[in-house]
Amino acid sequence: MHVPYVRYIVWIPLFILPLLIWKGRAEAVRSFVIEERRTVYGSPQWMRLDGESTLLDIARNYDIGFNHITAANPDVDPWIPGKDTMILLPDIYILPQDRLSSGIVVNLAEMRLYYFFSAGMNAYALTAPIGVGREGFLTQLGIYLVKSKTDRPTWYVPESIRQEDPTLPAEVPPGPDNPLGDFIFRLSRSAYGIHGTNQPWGVGRRVSHGCIRLYPEDIATLYFMVPVGTMVRITYEPVKIGWAHGQCWIQVFDDFEGKIGDLAREARFRLKACENIYGPLKVDEAVLEEALVKKDGIARAVARPRAQQ
Repeated sequence: MHVPYVRYIVWIPLFILPLLIWKGRAEAVRSFVIEERRTVYGSPQWMRLDGESTLLDIARNYDIGFNHITAANPDVDPWIPGKDTMILLPDIYILPQDRLSSGIVVNLAEMRLYYFFSAGMNAYALTAPIGVGREGFLTQLGIYLVKSKTDRPTWYVPESIRQEDPTLPAEVPPGPDNPLGDFIFRLSRSAYGIHGTNQPWGVGRRVSHGCIRLYPEDIATLYFMVPVGTMVRITYEPVKIGWAHGQCWIQVFDDFEGKIGDLAREARFRLKACENIYGPLKVDEAVLEEALVKKDGIARAVARPRAQQ
């Protein structure tokens, strides 16, 4: 059964998750209508593999990063997952804490980009997986602006990269050999850009020299939506807390840069901040421990108001 893309993804309780057989390509970029007092969107899904696809193929077809699909399915061989293997598509998202009313937020720890915008009477969030800088080249945190937009860009190879690989030319014209892909947003600081790629396997991995890479179909969507001058916030949030359906949710990713250190303390801090908004909470300690140990990026309902106990 082919699973179509929907503009608004309805939450489905875990006990009635559908079983899907992957046969084709899902549409690109997820988007959600933002509701008041709700920051968790999407729905995880179980699917049965057809035996012809790797987890890399499935991740791209369902607009999930390689990091996220492998973390959600740690016991599955990503290259030869096997026919009839059941895997979890972790298609559920907690909006970033440092979100903007309008603009882009990049969560490096999650390896995912969020674009917030308004249309008519509604506010929307659009999200897509990304590839980020490899060790020693992670994008600097902070606020940027989209300085310019270019389609079919030429890659002027930095001298530092040519020193790493002297076989590279001084510039690479548009086309299939260009690592910038077909579209790029150039940012207002350093030489950073948000762009496509000719190596989509790098989405959900640490592969770049600091730029943000998207699947070709995702950058093609964003390119025509995001205007020059848009604010871009680069963050690093391996622990995310959100609210939906009268419950507090947690999502934990690997702190691969070691910027946070004590993830348990960070989780408690963020749960306390959630209490400041929604009132005293009763935390399910077993769920909290599972999220902190697995660091699989799966959103879990971790607490509910004490008044409901």
